[in-house]
Amino acid sequence: MADDAYLFLLPDRHPRLGAALAAVGALECTETPAVQGWLQAHEVSLSSEQVRILPADAQALIPEDAERLPVPLSEEELLKVQQECAPQAVTDLESELLAFRETTQDWEALVHRALTAGMPAQRIAQLTGLDPKEIARLTA
Repeated sequence: MADDAYLFLLPDRHPRLGAALAAVGALECTETPAVQGWLQAHEVSLSSEQVRILPADAQALIPEDAERLPVPLSEEELLKVQQECAPQAVTDLESELLAFRETTQDWEALVHRALTAGMPAQRIAQLTGLDPKEIARLTA
């Protein structure tokens, strides 16, 4: 596993970023000595609203003065983090895309809706299991 996400402490009086770690649910990395030690060093618990998580590709959003810790995630855990961090409209669309794996009806319309909403083709492929070439074909 690589560093797929960042735990960080949201500074006081800062707009909410990422997802509260407690909202994401259980992650394997939270049981590691590194994460446990980091939490203890900052005198916070896993359930604190101040403890946030963001996917690694969004690390630029983390305030410069925020304490941070890179953590590895499984593919399933990364999907949960990405979904919890996404705006609600995108989250609803992602849920539909995940459900797509169980059906093949009208898949092109669903993919078009996701592309129109600004969702990257790579994310659509990740959620649906479609070949990225199939998605690219629809954008041409």
